[in-house]
Amino acid sequence: MSTGYIKTPFPAEEFGKGVLRFPPLSKSCLTGSPGLLFHDKLDLVMNMKRICLAVLLLILSGCASEPPAAGSARVPVELLSVTDGDTIDVILEGERETIRYLLIDTPELRHPESGQQPLSQEAAEANRRMLETAELEIEFDEGERTDDYGRLLAYVYADGKNVQEELLRQGLARVAYVFPPSTRYLEAFEQAETAAREAGRGIWRYSDYATERGFDVSAVKEESAGETLHESGCTIKGNINRDGEKIYHWPGSLHYEKTVPEVWFCSEAEAAENGFRKSGQ
Repeated sequence: MSTGYIKTPFPAEEFGKGVLRFPPLSKSCLTGSPGLLFHDKLDLVMNMKRICLAVLLLILSGCASEPPAAGSARVPVELLSVTDGDTIDVILEGERETIRYLLIDTPELRHPESGQQPLSQEAAEANRRMLETAELEIEFDEGERTDDYGRLLAYVYADGKNVQEELLRQGLARVAYVFPPSTRYLEAFEQAETAAREAGRGIWRYSDYATERGFDVSAVKEESAGETLHESGCTIKGNINRDGEKIYHWPGSLHYEKTVPEVWFCSEAEAAENGFRKSGQ
């Protein structure tokens, strides 16, 4: 008797070295006898069923291994440096990359026309505080992954907390650069921005400072309490109390509005270097 063979595309370890073996056919089949014997027909049917089952399992296994939707997974990164409130440099999969935060804009430290914009240092410091000791991850959205400068566009997480949303909540950023379909967290961001604006925190202390086009430095001429800002545009107030303690207050802090500054600082780090401690500590 002869043995029939059918070559298959399946792995050899699963299907007998890539070949399906039929059981021997009867002599009547090989000699042209009319019709196969019953057991030959049964064996052929069973083999065809096995082939169909194998193909079905292959298709199903392919479906099960499909990757998650684009942009839905977070990717761990390592912080290299903080450029400002909305830009950082990181190590991503062994490569140095610049990350530009999606959907927000903070005042710039080095604007080509207006120089250091008010609250830019505070935004950068707040950004650094959240990132420097945390486990960092980034998340891409559905749209373009890079901007015109080659920077990656992403959401940034510090110990699982969305950094963009926190900067908006503190009044140190505005919702900006909204380009569908990269709008996954737009609603949450707008809610955080609204809460900061209604509370008058950070950039929202100054009428018309934050605009749809960016930040209008000319609008920041006087504080809401009527005190003139330091000519440098620095916003952190240093004060020495009756006990000789040096304390600094930042925009949005509890006693900021009431404090009459004896010295101005452009960053919390600068205040600390000069022997001032943070209010409330």
